[in-house]
Amino acid sequence: MDNSGGAIEAPGQMASHYAPSKPVRLGATSAAAGEYLIGFGEIAGDETLSSTGNLVEAAARLFDLLHQADSSDKPRIAVAPVPDTGLGLAINDRLRRAAA
Repeated sequence: MDNSGGAIEAPGQMASHYAPSKPVRLGATSAAAGEYLIGFGEIAGDETLSSTGNLVEAAARLFDLLHQADSSDKPRIAVAPVPDTGLGLAINDRLRRAAA
């Protein structure tokens, strides 16, 4: 198969990879009414990617927590800011895709 036409070779290359069925708000420092907050670092939430701000832990928990938030009784999901450096670049890319 000729891939020179920019064909998608893996699911992670799609504009919207895993997208919860609920709206996702990124960069949240607190939960608004009706939001399930996924925290990070000092921002506590209903659950947290990593309370210590560990990006490896956050990456390992990301999809589990998105699924958990999606199955909650709250109609929207909010996610605390994750630093946009190192592994945080990949985490934020996945979060933007989930919010797309």
